[in-house]
Parts: sequence; structure tokens; C-alpha cells
Amino acid sequence: MALEQPGDKPGEMRSMVTDTAGSFTAQQKEYLDGFLRALAGRPAAATAEARTSSTPDADREALPPGKQAQLAWLAAGKRLSKEEKIKFDADPLDAWPRIAELSAQDKLPEGEDVFRLKFHGLWNVAPAQNGMMCRLRVPGGVLRAYQAEAIAAAAEAYGGGYVDVTTRANLQIREIPGRHMINLLTDLHDAGIVQIGSGADNIRNVTGNPTCGIDAREFYDVLPLCRQLHHHILHDRTLYGLPRKFNVAFDGGNSISALEDTNDIGLKAVRVEAGHGADHGIEEGVYFRVALGGITGHGDLAKDTGLLLKPEECLPVIVALIKVFIANGDRGNRKRARMKYVLDTFGIPKYLDETQKLLAFPLRRLPESQCRFAPVVDKGAHLGIHPQRQAGLCYIGVDVPVGRLSAPQLRGLAALASRFGSGTLRLTVWQNLLISDIPEDSLDGALKALGALGLTHQPDPIQAGLVACTGAEGCKFGMAPTKSTALAISAHLRGRLPLDLPVNIHLTGCPHSCAQHFIGDIGLIATSVDRPASADESEYKGPGFHFFVGGGFGSQGRMAVAARKSVPVSEVPAEVERMLALYLAKRRAGEGFTEFAGRHSDAELQSLFAITAPSASVEFSAADVAAQKAPAAAAKPASDAAYAMAGKGQP
Repeated sequence: MALEQPGDKPGEMRSMVTDTAGSFTAQQKEYLDGFLRALAGRPAAATAEARTSSTPDADREALPPGKQAQLAWLAAGKRLSKEEKIKFDADPLDAWPRIAELSAQDKLPEGEDVFRLKFHGLWNVAPAQNGMMCRLRVPGGVLRAYQAEAIAAAAEAYGGGYVDVTTRANLQIREIPGRHMINLLTDLHDAGIVQIGSGADNIRNVTGNPTCGIDAREFYDVLPLCRQLHHHILHDRTLYGLPRKFNVAFDGGNSISALEDTNDIGLKAVRVEAGHGADHGIEEGVYFRVALGGITGHGDLAKDTGLLLKPEECLPVIVALIKVFIANGDRGNRKRARMKYVLDTFGIPKYLDETQKLLAFPLRRLPESQCRFAPVVDKGAHLGIHPQRQAGLCYIGVDVPVGRLSAPQLRGLAALASRFGSGTLRLTVWQNLLISDIPEDSLDGALKALGALGLTHQPDPIQAGLVACTGAEGCKFGMAPTKSTALAISAHLRGRLPLDLPVNIHLTGCPHSCAQHFIGDIGLIATSVDRPASADESEYKGPGFHFFVGGGFGSQGRMAVAARKSVPVSEVPAEVERMLALYLAKRRAGEGFTEFAGRHSDAELQSLFAITAPSASVEFSAADVAAQKAPAAAAKPASDAAYAMAGKGQP
């Protein structure tokens, strides 16, 4: 059957040929549904464009900023993307009745509903898993015990019986049948967990330091700022008309990083000492420096703007910065609809000028050299036992293999936090969690209870920095299994190398880079491998990974450089071992991987870690391994259940 579909230019049509003899896949149905809707909607689109030119200015100004931006885009003769058309026709935030309808019919969303339901934190992840995924909102990553218990109950009643800790210090529930969607959301709301805007073109979970308020070295406790912004977002509909997703993070200068420079807006606490800001009329105290445009999947860390904000100025400035993005973001090309591309077009000075127009107070600036920054973060502070700023209290950093917890484990952690601490769980961007406010004399009991849950606090150089997105095990975009591959790396390396410092190894399943492979010491991104047989290698067709090395964040910020291409999944653990062995053989005494990479150029790193023959590996003796300060063998091995859960839903 021959059909016509819109071409690349307005008014242009081109042929599309389909075979009607066979049945359509779910993806084909979704495409055709959108295609036919687009054809049927051409007159409506024309009407919208006509309405654009006839709408009085006063009426336009009464519309939400997102709708104003769409009308301005159409008025300029440009075409809205598919997703923008969906938002233009009806606000996805009003889709609650549709969720109830689909739940009553026990159906998963299809067509345009797939995009609409993401505004309510619901993803149809088929074919990777036959069901929905629900992403929550946990501001600052801080979760109360009663909330953790409610999430565990929801995961058991409505999902697959487990949760995933994400790289935004958040939680996901998976394997949710269509019939359970509305009850899941209702139960979560009853527990104070509101997932509105946790997906699609919205401001995602607001992150901060997991040790906020308990860290002796922090400049400022950012949790109140995270919560303030979180609740403002939930109650301000003008902040939901974004061109694409948006991330905001606060860093208070703590031991554990918030990775604020990987966000669209990153705010970092600094101190201005007496006299240092006098020439700029700035008094001594704690302020927040603002960086903009971080998007590591597109190869950029956020760039410092020179702005210096008082804590009470953060909210209005963030809102103004977002509104400038709403007004000027790309509404036609989804690949260029992030804040980075507005900054590329405007430049930071113009962007800040537009922001200033929306504020009632003047923005202040101060050179970085006039500010005192917190020391480099402790890459191991999210695991193990650490003293708090409160005398006699400690927190325990709990290792969560590849970020996955069973519902009984989450419930047990909530009970542990209530019994021995203050009833608080603190999620981290490293896909693990902290239990805070534990008296020193209660540590033995807390550790015993932790062990009974099959979890450990033991510092481990590999587990400390091992990060994996969902990958092909649970995401339709994933091109290779990430969580099970990460566990295989950990198991393979245990006891093999004399690692004495944490190494960040990030595995991401697709170009969306949810695991931020570009900032890892070693970063892996999934790919399809088609390797012909050769004298040294056998033929292979299947999933694999490209390797990158030398990434960093914060004061050591750097994009990793390509090192190896198309490594089959089964060969990944040995390749990671080879790279780490080379680092250990060539580093200076006591030098971490990030510092080691920092004294080499991109070309030097690529040359060092590229492989020319299998004999490029470096061997270490058993004595070398035994001499390490924090032996990997001391960590509790991942259980068979952990491996089984990592592969849950794998196609």
C-alpha cells in the first residue's frame, strides 16, 4: 500500500510504502498512529497558525510561557516537533482521567499517550519489559522511613517487587501492569511521593549532597533549597512548558559531590572572605556560584557564569533562568532543544541579560579567583562508616549493587534507619544510599541488621564508583545489558588488582547517557558489534560497548576520550582489568585515576589505553593485591539473587 507523508519542507509530500500482508509491531503501530494523526491534523495545524496571527497580544500574555513560546514558533513560520504538537493540543498534566481509563481497561499507553503519561512519571518500556516504569521525585534524595515503606509496598503490590536507585538520587518502580497504574500513583501520593513532571519535558528530580546537614566540611545545608524548589515546581504550572528535560542541582561543598556541573543549572556553595569582594560591593559570607548548560551526553559540563547568589536569591534566579529557556528553546528539533543550544546561540552574557529582565533585584558577579571553594570531594565517602558534624553520631554508606534493592531490603532499611538512626535514608547519585544519625555505640547493632538484609557497607574501590543505567534489561533504548555487565566487572576484578583508591566506572546503554559515561574514569556506552573473524579474534555479532577514559567532574571536570571501540559484552570485564592494570603500572605513588588522567593529554590517553595486541595486559602478583589498603576481596560478593534481579526483564 502506498501512502504519502509530510516531507522535509512545508507542503511537500513523499511516498511511504508499507506491506499490509503481515502484522505490525508495537513500534510500527505507534509510528503509524502518529503518522495518521498528523495527516488528519493538518487542517487543525493550519488553524493554529492562523490563530497565532490573530490572537491579541494581551490574550497571548495571559497564556502560560510554554504556550506563548509555541505560538511564537508558529508565527515565525516554523514547524513544531511531534511532541510539541501533542503539548499544543492538550496539556499532558491533565491526563489523569486518561490514566484511570487505561487502568480500568488494563491497557498500556500507545501512540501519543506514551508521551503524555511521562508527565506523570509513567513510561511504557516495552519491549524491554512488559509493563510500565514509574519514576518518583525525592527532593535532595532524602527519604523518610514511612515513605520508603510505602514505596516498598507499592513495588510489591503493583510492580516487580524491587526498586532501582537512579543517577539523580531518585527511585524507580518497574514491571507495572496497566491495570495498576492509577492505584500505584494514588498510594504514592498518599505517602507524600508526587511524581508529576519526573519525565518528559519537565524539571526532573532536584538533587543535592546526600550528606547535607550532617557533613562537617559543608559550606551550606542545601536540603532546604532542594525542597523549596521542588515544591515551587509542583505548584507553578508555568514551569511545565519546557522544550525538553531540565536538571537542577545544588552543591553545598560537601564530601560527596552532587555532580552539579552535569546539570542545566548547577549551583555550588563558595565562601567570600572579608575584603575579597569589596571592589564589587560584596560582603563576606556564603554564596552560590551559578554554572549553566551541563549535558554530558552532548559532551559539555556546565560553564561558570560569574553569578554569585545569596541563598535566598537562588529560587527566583533559577525560575527566571528556566523561563528564558522556555521562551527561547528549540520547538522543532528535539536533538537541539536543550539549554546548551540556547547558550550556544545566545552566549552567556545575553542569556543573563534576558534573565535580569525577569528579576526585581540586580545580579551580582565575582571572579572565581575571589571565592574560596570546598576541597576536592572524597570519592569513597558514600560507602563505609563516617563521623557526622554532630558529636557522637555517624552515617553508614550502604553498597547497593548496581542500584537495585528488593522490596524487603528497602523495607528493612527503613526499619533499620528508624531503630538506630533518625528514620532517614539518603539516596546518592552513585546509586547507593546513606543511613544517618546513628550513635557510635549503636553501630554494631546497625551493621548486624544491615548484614541480615544481604547488604554491606564495606568500602570497595570498584563498587564505590560502579554506576550503571537500566540498559537493555529494562529500557527500550538500551542496546546492551548494563547492570548485569557491571556486576560481571565487579566479580571479575575481585582480588585481581592492587587497587587502593576508588575508580569511577560508568556503563550507559544508549546515547541518552543516563549513567554519564563521559565523566567516568572509565566510561562505557552500549553499541551493536559486528566483528568479522580474524587471526586474533573470533566472529561476533551482538551487544557490546565503546570504551572512554579520563573523565572527571567538579574541580577535575573533563570529558572522557575514546579508547576502544566495539568490545563484545563477554570481553568487557577483561578489558576493564587491562585498563586498570595499565593505570596501576604507570601511575605515580598514591595517584588516583582522575589525577593520573589529568596529567596526560587526550592524545596521550588514547595512545596509552588503545590495544594493539592481547599481550598488552599487565600482571600483578598475589602479594601486590594483598598489599592494597582496601582490598576488593573484603567486600561482600554480589549474591546470586542480585545477579538474577539485574537481569530481570532482559529480552
